[in-house]
Amino acid sequence: MIQNNLEKYTIQLPKKLNFVLKKIDSNSNGIVFITNLENKLIGSLSDGDIRRGMMKNQVTKYVNINSKYINKKPFFLNYNSDVKKILSYLESKKNKKKYKCIPLVDNKKVIQDISTIESLRKYPIINLKIDNSEINNVIDAMKSGWISSAGSFVSQFEENFSKYLGGGYSITTTSGTTALELALKSLQIGLGDEVILPNLSFAASINSIINVGAKPVVVDVNPKTWTIDCNRILEKISSKTKAIMPVHIYGQPCEMDKIKKIAKSKNIYIVEDAAEALGATYKNAKIGLHGDCSCFSFYANKTITTGEGGMVVFKKKKYFKLANQIKNHGMSRKKFYFHETVGSNYRMTNIQAAIGISQLKKIKSLILSRRRIFQYYNKRLRKFNYINLLPENNWSTNSYWLYTILIKNLGTKKREKLIKNLLKKGIETRPAFYPFNSMNIYKKYCSGSYKFSEKIANNSISLPSTSISHYDQDLIIDILIKEINKLI
Repeated sequence: MIQNNLEKYTIQLPKKLNFVLKKIDSNSNGIVFITNLENKLIGSLSDGDIRRGMMKNQVTKYVNINSKYINKKPFFLNYNSDVKKILSYLESKKNKKKYKCIPLVDNKKVIQDISTIESLRKYPIINLKIDNSEINNVIDAMKSGWISSAGSFVSQFEENFSKYLGGGYSITTTSGTTALELALKSLQIGLGDEVILPNLSFAASINSIINVGAKPVVVDVNPKTWTIDCNRILEKISSKTKAIMPVHIYGQPCEMDKIKKIAKSKNIYIVEDAAEALGATYKNAKIGLHGDCSCFSFYANKTITTGEGGMVVFKKKKYFKLANQIKNHGMSRKKFYFHETVGSNYRMTNIQAAIGISQLKKIKSLILSRRRIFQYYNKRLRKFNYINLLPENNWSTNSYWLYTILIKNLGTKKREKLIKNLLKKGIETRPAFYPFNSMNIYKKYCSGSYKFSEKIANNSISLPSTSISHYDQDLIIDILIKEINKLI
């Protein structure tokens, strides 16, 4: 359980009535718990208790422990009580008096925590996995004096990343978004060029294309995979098409053989948006080496993180060399401050890379942990006929990034209500990415039908996906189903 600020909920007497009222008002739950000097629970006082005391003329300028309107037997639970038990008292309609907050005490009745619906237990969508190995690496980077982009951890991280994928030329960047931009610039994609991408993705995909001056061409997804529909790619290829940007959405690999066949026949590039797919496989090969280049994100909610940061992995060395120059303002490697191409600053810091190296060493255990969580969700949720799970097939494995389900006929309004209701119970969830054709800034790049991406986007929700036990998942699922049934 998350420790509350006990100061907001506890008080020692005697105190002026005005002070007590302000204290009650400050925590928004209409009650304070009275303790002795050792913080032992000895009573409670609510705004209702004070009103009743006023009606009986029992209230004076000062409140003390002998005031007759104080509740000398407040309800409490042991600090070791499990979440379900606490919830049963916070939510139960059978209680004549609804408990807005409950003091949790040890065996000596000393208050250790205050439990409310909002702070009972927090299940964040993603939990960071940072320990001493990352901290020690950061300290080493700082002690070396190389805290910016020049430092040994940067090149080491790049080399380790290529080894993990099984090949390629890796380049660190400031983010997954700039990784995409750098990839496009290195392939010399820009003004007058077109790049085909799916309607269902995070905005970084389409923004990167716009930011290099090219035109995004948006197509629908395949409902069986949730990824770009290869038939729609063929329909949209023109003489201006320079690349395809397949997005491995929610860690689900695209049909890369089909995409490669199209790209080869039309002599166009493949720029994989693998921001969510680190660790995923396509036909037993890790995602990242199927196209001309692939782009990964190390944002805080990704499988491994550097806080902010990204990586581009090129298949060919010539693009790798150009990308290295572009990311450093286009500067010559032979002459300092002499620029040979138009570039920018896409450089990851040595401190970030130090974190990345440690994170990458843990990737196997991080993915295994998420897979366990995904499999248990699937086991429990597949029996509900109004829920569709993430696609599964025999030619790929998911990266287990963010557990996402489609709730049939939910719609965006009910979904927003569901998200708010779950958050009140301490469960953080996320809507699916809004389809590009639904947003005014991208509509000019969209034409035709997008019924499958719209269906997925408008009815899907992502659940807490890391650092939870099966017990936690049971609680999340029970509350989820209960809240869904209120809405459909």
